[in-house]
Amino acid sequence: MTEREIIELYNRRDERAVRETETAYGKYCEKIALNILGNAEEARECVNETLLKAWENIPPDDPRILSAYLSTITRNNAISRYRRKAAEKRGNSAVALVLDDFADIIPNSTSVERTAEHHEMISEINRFLGGLTEINRTVFVLRFYFFEDIPDIADRTGLRKKDVSAILYRTKNLIRKHLEEEGYSL
Repeated sequence: MTEREIIELYNRRDERAVRETETAYGKYCEKIALNILGNAEEARECVNETLLKAWENIPPDDPRILSAYLSTITRNNAISRYRRKAAEKRGNSAVALVLDDFADIIPNSTSVERTAEHHEMISEINRFLGGLTEINRTVFVLRFYFFEDIPDIADRTGLRKKDVSAILYRTKNLIRKHLEEEGYSL
């Protein structure tokens, strides 16, 4: 079943939409959640939350690309779940390292003004990423969006681990420099 056909099931409020979504995108979403949470059971629960949110939000949402829509919901669910769990434990993990690694560029926003600036900054980062080479953009997105480990990124891209690390380091510094040039205070 195509993405458009699945979205049409949601629009008709046909419960098959949830089953078709899980069949087509369940493993994909589970991998995203597992990268963040590190626990298969929690990842599965996160996917169930994603399916519920999709059911609750389509319509009125009309995603252009269902896989991107679902990955965003899954990622946000998993990060929220991770933060709740981390607040309870105050432990350290690979996700904490990724979040900390990028936190110096995109700080947590609490005020309305900071939230608006945060969204503008994200848009500027997306524009910047669009100008990168495909491999640099892929490495960056795999690390900071999908929370993949450096060895996994190296395997997927055919790069050496040290090359992946170098790309991440350079790209992060280029983004910081670009944002500063655009007037963002970091």
